[in-house]
Amino acid sequence: MKTFWIRTVSAIVYVILFLGTMFSGVFTGNLQAGVLIFGAFLLFVTVGCSFEFLRMVGRQGAHPSRLLAYLFAVVGFLLLGIPSVMGLNVALFGYMVVFYCLFALSVIVQLWQHSEQPFREAAYTLVPLLYIAVPLALMLTLLQDRGPLVLLMVVAMVWVNDSGAYIGGSLFGRHKMWPRHSPGKTWEGTAFGVLVAILFAVFAGPAVSTIAWPHWLVLALICSIVGTLGDLVESMLKRSVGVKDSGSIMPGHGGFLDRFDSLLIIMPFVYFYLTVTDPDNAFFLILQLFS
Repeated sequence: MKTFWIRTVSAIVYVILFLGTMFSGVFTGNLQAGVLIFGAFLLFVTVGCSFEFLRMVGRQGAHPSRLLAYLFAVVGFLLLGIPSVMGLNVALFGYMVVFYCLFALSVIVQLWQHSEQPFREAAYTLVPLLYIAVPLALMLTLLQDRGPLVLLMVVAMVWVNDSGAYIGGSLFGRHKMWPRHSPGKTWEGTAFGVLVAILFAVFAGPAVSTIAWPHWLVLALICSIVGTLGDLVESMLKRSVGVKDSGSIMPGHGGFLDRFDSLLIIMPFVYFYLTVTDPDNAFFLILQLFS
């Protein structure tokens, strides 16, 4: 019973922080301030996820440059998130050049580290930037571009899928999906989670936004299928280093990565889909030229 209450209180605090900062612009009547508040929360999550990742790979004997990893993650988050907050349009080419420079710097630093696997260490140094900071920055950009209700729907679809998969697996689960990485997941539970997420999205999505239901159907498939794979990716990471949870920031629920694993994987896909299907976006116009 004590464990149940610890898990419950921990979950309530997490939801209040997450949704409270997400809707802080609505609560305060200042949408720009709300984006900054949510950005500060996501920056805190970026650092927390990066800490957990670096600690876990350290258990494998890896020695990435921790200082650079934190620096890249924070700078990457600000580089992608702040232009959105400030209403600026930074060219994609500029991002590519900056990310290449960061990669080059992470490799050059290895000249002084005397590591037997320098490119592995350089790759691990960049993972917090690519795996953590970029998706969370896109989450902040999505809030700025589409508003808190659309972002809430994206997060809710992940939660609904997870809940549906758990319930479906408990009731109908027979065939293991990926026992090597997640023994509890079943094909039946996963299919039930996808179905529930689709039903939720096509009915609730159009009610809270101007996005048509066919797009919500695709977004539900992204959030459920890609989100499930994202959960498996984090499970694979934890099993490779022999830990049950990525951290203990949330008693009874694990760490930052345990809570954001699915969102980290789906956000680039969600943002890309909403971008290329937006008639007012340049990507959409380019696609029209080839259609």
